[in-house]
Amino acid sequence: MIEIKHLRTLSVLRDTGSLTATANTLCLTQSALSHQLKDLEQRLGGQLFLRKTRPVKFTAEGEILLRLADELIPRIAKAEHELASLKEDANGRLHMAIECHSCFQWLMPALKEYQIHWPSVTLDFSSGFGFEPLPALSAGELDLVITSDIQARSEVHFEPLFDFEMRLVVSPQSPLVSKEYITPEDLADQTMLSYPVQKGRLDVVKHFLQPAEIEPMNWKQADNTLMLVQMVSAGLGVAALPNWAIYDFARQGLVVSKPLGEGLWRRLFAAIRASERERHYLQAFFATAKQQCQTHLEGIKAT
Repeated sequence: MIEIKHLRTLSVLRDTGSLTATANTLCLTQSALSHQLKDLEQRLGGQLFLRKTRPVKFTAEGEILLRLADELIPRIAKAEHELASLKEDANGRLHMAIECHSCFQWLMPALKEYQIHWPSVTLDFSSGFGFEPLPALSAGELDLVITSDIQARSEVHFEPLFDFEMRLVVSPQSPLVSKEYITPEDLADQTMLSYPVQKGRLDVVKHFLQPAEIEPMNWKQADNTLMLVQMVSAGLGVAALPNWAIYDFARQGLVVSKPLGEGLWRRLFAAIRASERERHYLQAFFATAKQQCQTHLEGIKAT
């Protein structure tokens, strides 16, 4: 009986206050507008407004429909906007950089699951170690950055994914095995093994060694987590790695992990442009990443 066009017409009539202005706003002839209103009144069996009043005065029946219009029209507009956004998002782009070598361990399964539900989103990624990824994100060259390093930028939104603990990994034969926890001074005579990253960008340097003004005796680099663990196991040095990345190696007895101080906990984020925070395909990525991490990673905490 009642159609959306009727509710829109009554809403415009209330706003404009006259039939002539309403017809012009809706791009209708006055004859077509009058026919629409009379047809609705016949269906309802009563008048909706009093003719020849300025502004138009609505009857009780008209007020009921106006309240309905106020409730439904904004909801319809919102649904139309969301449908349009979904259509746009379905062909979105997700070009990301990862400031965490070990993140590939969970990122690849997460992306595989994500593509099942968002097959038309173009995926690409690169290491965030050879350049500054956050400026590239702000400039539109990247769409998402996986990082634990928050920088105050109003144009960037940092979505928390999970909390993790950085732990020192040592050989089972290392004297450090007997330590309850590791102090910065314990690392002064050690060879620190790390990913090929500038030292100043490492969590163990920024949040553990640097505040204590301690510098390890030597530094060596390895390209991936497996190589780092093998070097530690062979007694070639020690490394600071996320708890979830070394869980299986420690369980097998290949290495021993120790807390850094009272526990060096960090939070991993997905950084995106703040203006795109509500995009459905980005929200879907956040949800998928969080679910995959909670399911498959040991020792992490939900944010």
